[in-house]
Amino acid sequence: MGDEIEASSYNGYRLIAAFLAMEPTDWVISLAREFGGGSITQEVQRFISEHCINGLACNNPNSHLYIKSFLKKVILAAESSSQEVLDGLYEQYVHYMTSFKDDTVFKGTARVYKRISFIFPGHSGDLKCPIPKKMVVPLRCSLNMLEGDTGCCVWPSSLFLSECILSFPETFLKKCCVEVGAGLGLVGICLASVNASKVTLTDGGFSTLVNMKHNLEQNLSVTEAETKLEEHQNFKRVECKYLSWESASESELQNLGADIVLGADVIYDPLCVPHLVRVLAALLKQKNYWPHQGKASRHGGANGHDFDDNDGGGDHEGEHGCCRGKMNGKYEANKNNQQEDDDEDDDDGDGDRNNNDSDGECSAWGLLTKGKPMAMIATVIRNMDTFNYFLKLSHEAHLTVVDVTENMKPLELLSYMYSYDRSSIRMYNLTYSGS
Repeated sequence: MGDEIEASSYNGYRLIAAFLAMEPTDWVISLAREFGGGSITQEVQRFISEHCINGLACNNPNSHLYIKSFLKKVILAAESSSQEVLDGLYEQYVHYMTSFKDDTVFKGTARVYKRISFIFPGHSGDLKCPIPKKMVVPLRCSLNMLEGDTGCCVWPSSLFLSECILSFPETFLKKCCVEVGAGLGLVGICLASVNASKVTLTDGGFSTLVNMKHNLEQNLSVTEAETKLEEHQNFKRVECKYLSWESASESELQNLGADIVLGADVIYDPLCVPHLVRVLAALLKQKNYWPHQGKASRHGGANGHDFDDNDGGGDHEGEHGCCRGKMNGKYEANKNNQQEDDDEDDDDGDGDRNNNDSDGECSAWGLLTKGKPMAMIATVIRNMDTFNYFLKLSHEAHLTVVDVTENMKPLELLSYMYSYDRSSIRMYNLTYSGS
């Protein structure tokens, strides 16, 4: 969790962030040109050598192919604009040309470290403010989208969920969070950073779990070295757990005690959809559910599980859903009832139920339903038939699915990432509506 930079270095930091995230080299070259005022000057070359090449290579043994490709393009771009190339840059390129074989990174067990930098706005509220703050999350991942290795890749919806968590930390404060299909563990690391009371990261792949634990340990060591003890304690509340969607029992799932269930790009295989829906229904259908109250817990409740007398198991203002939304696809169950409930609860007639949230605990999204757990599923809809199948089974399992993408707009904390297209991602809020 990083250093502040000078105003004149903002574009330089975007360049560093894109390079350390191993973004497409042509995109990083364009950022280098922007940093240099239109060309890759010797000052920019020196900056690249010191802050990009050395920074990535020292902790990323399998990054040599990426570095070699980038250096070649830097040299060609500088020469094409009649800029003199530094001798040191030539020397670095020759080193990577002669010291490494191109095929090493493509071997099945090869991993690289991508460093995901979340750039926060300053006091001005402008994301392009001159002195941004940053949180850097190193992730060991795979560059190969091969069968069986998908759990070790950076998926766009996990980036979106992470932006949501960091944009609205009060939503997750002192909440017990469970992620299904946790993959690299990025979402869990962000949940820990905003002081969720407990974070359980689940996945059904053993190799994915091993890699996830490595990422948690990597970020834990960074936390110990660079931040205060309180933040270090946050990571002690993170647990990695093997969870088979096919075989997990309802009692096992309910014992996780989730306030908030999260999932990123988990709606992809029609064969897995029935098992996913069953898992979500079990997690959201909890008997004798008592929400973990962040407001009460901040006053020192035992084990962080204090309860507000006004938030028992009865009816609440937000019980039928807290956010106007639309349900995509063919299945629009409960949509009309949702609208009627919203209109009845909107006593002031302003059409905005979020304004009625007096305690402020859920004001960021207006999503967290009082009295019952909820799920937040971020996904790219790649196949509409598969998604409609998910909606159909969700309806049959008494799950209300609401599209809340337009109601919640997280900060753009990853604007330097060319590979991340937020416009393709939808966010859905799920609650259990059965008895």
